[in-house]
Amino acid sequence: MGLKRTDEFRQDAVRIALTSGLTRKQVADDLGVGMSTLNKWITAHRDTDVVSKEDLSLAQENDRLRRENRILKEEREILKKATQFFASQKP
Repeated sequence: MGLKRTDEFRQDAVRIALTSGLTRKQVADDLGVGMSTLNKWITAHRDTDVVSKEDLSLAQENDRLRRENRILKEEREILKKATQFFASQKP
């Protein structure tokens, strides 16, 4: 039988999983719980006030900005390589 976790621990785990910007796998590993366990807790606490609307919207904005930042870095690397290629093509 697994270790029983307190409600406070579960709520903190859900808050961390939803607002930290880490993957659920990372959070589960860091807290020493299984992925399926963490997902059950998130499902059970999703509609509660564990995470304030403001914190959740900030976390979503952070996720969006991280994706945008990653795309911009990839585009910059492509442009650098293209610049190097065309610079080497000069006679």
